[in-house]
Amino acid sequence: MASSSLIYETGLWKDLRAHVEEIKKTHLRELMSDTERCKSMMVEFDGILLDYSRQIVNLDTLNKLYNLAEAAHLKEKINRMFNGERIYSTENRPVLHIALRAPRDSVINSDGKNVVLDVWQVLDKIQDFSERVRSGAWAGATGKVLKDVIAIGIGGSFLGPLFVHTALQTDPEAIEFARGRQLRFLANVDPIDVARNIAGLNPETTLVVVVSKTFTTAETMLNARTLREWISAALGPQAVAKHMVAVSTNLKLVEKFGIDPNNAFAFWDWVGGRYSVCSAVGVLPLSLQYGFSVVEKFLKGASSIDQHFYSAPFEKNLPVLLGLLSVWNVSFLGYPARAILPYSQALEKFAPHIQQVSMESNGKGVSIDGVPLPYETGEIDFGEPGTNGQHSFYQLIHQGRVIPCDFIGAVKSQQPVYLKGEMVSNHDELMSNFFAQPDALAYGKTAEQLLKENVPHPLIPHKTFSGNRPSLSLLLPSLNAYNIGQLLAIYEHRIAVEGFVWGINSFDQWGVELGKSLATQVRKQLHASRKKGEPVEGFNFSTTTMLKRYLEESADDVPKED
Repeated sequence: MASSSLIYETGLWKDLRAHVEEIKKTHLRELMSDTERCKSMMVEFDGILLDYSRQIVNLDTLNKLYNLAEAAHLKEKINRMFNGERIYSTENRPVLHIALRAPRDSVINSDGKNVVLDVWQVLDKIQDFSERVRSGAWAGATGKVLKDVIAIGIGGSFLGPLFVHTALQTDPEAIEFARGRQLRFLANVDPIDVARNIAGLNPETTLVVVVSKTFTTAETMLNARTLREWISAALGPQAVAKHMVAVSTNLKLVEKFGIDPNNAFAFWDWVGGRYSVCSAVGVLPLSLQYGFSVVEKFLKGASSIDQHFYSAPFEKNLPVLLGLLSVWNVSFLGYPARAILPYSQALEKFAPHIQQVSMESNGKGVSIDGVPLPYETGEIDFGEPGTNGQHSFYQLIHQGRVIPCDFIGAVKSQQPVYLKGEMVSNHDELMSNFFAQPDALAYGKTAEQLLKENVPHPLIPHKTFSGNRPSLSLLLPSLNAYNIGQLLAIYEHRIAVEGFVWGINSFDQWGVELGKSLATQVRKQLHASRKKGEPVEGFNFSTTTMLKRYLEESADDVPKED
């Protein structure tokens, strides 16, 4: 397809490029002094307040972005996703993670079939199974209650569920349901991760959930075989069927592995790995830990945002606004990174999850039609909870590179502390920083202000803050299961909006494959050299040298076979 199909070629894109020069003449100090502008840049939905007044935009910018969205057929693309059309074109699949949290009576068709019925069939099975495990009706091979769960998966089969688990760990309701239980996640093929996961656990009380759509993912399956051996060595091979279950679509390989196919929980090819936390991938381990009722609230929170995303006009639509602002920051203002800064320790695994959802989705170099892009897509996402991040990388954000920031806060703490004699509560102290940092970034501090404060002249350049650094703030009512579901869905759909506007496929990840195939060649070489003494061949000089060094110096670590 000709490059004229790219959004980059439209007059609206060029209009925004020209608009950059105009907006650069205005500092955020000036923009923030316009109360009516700021008032128009606050949007509320279902208890969540978004304030994007500290973005480097005026009302003209927003209108131009809405026009760009129309030119990119954003609404039509959203509708196509919700209608189950095959928008994942490189593998000819629908993209229907919204169906994973749809109410039971919803109708979402794919190829003429209502997939919501399939989803609830699996959810009901998870509810039944998790309740039997939690009550002790399903026990281990020696009759002991299975109170410890290790979920094995990688990428989307790990980061999303870990984020939700970490966020729920300190929620008062979830704590009650999780009492006496623990959930761990094994992802890295590094044997250190195995050692950490099984440390202090008894195979008799441990249930292992193996998460792999195809049941062929190299890292996951090696870790699964390692834990199968751990269980077999302690309890005998016959115990595997009582201590291991699967989340997979490949029932043949599940059975071959030694897991009863009846204890496999399905998901579908219209669920992308990084969008799978609301499928059995996340719902099964989370329900085992917290009970299905808590996890269902998480799903309802995500579903609330799904309906908002589908139906709200662009100027009131949280994911659309966030997505368009990201396109503006990346493609027009030229800011390649984004800091995700949750002011809650419960959200410490949120940024790592969004790193994958965002960077794997939108890190693309060609359009959905295969045309090389003349502009950059995607952001470099990173983050750390406040206030920890303030004592880490905020120096760069305040006085180094310009990095747009997402500040995420909650009105109510999961674990409030009020100390007698303190000026404010612990949560107030945290939130004081949440409110202060966006203004510090926006306004900065001038040399004139420093002179009035009698700062010595040699220090003035070092203490000057340029300001004009964009951010936005999301204020949630609390961080219960429902709110956590809302937050997840806002970011999932924001990332889709960016991809829809850029005209890329946000749902494939071919960039992951090349390294995997090269690793297969190395694996074969390591095997041939260790077992048959074959020389290292077929690699460049650098890799050959490193491989030889590794083989020579690790030879004593490999046990000799009889």
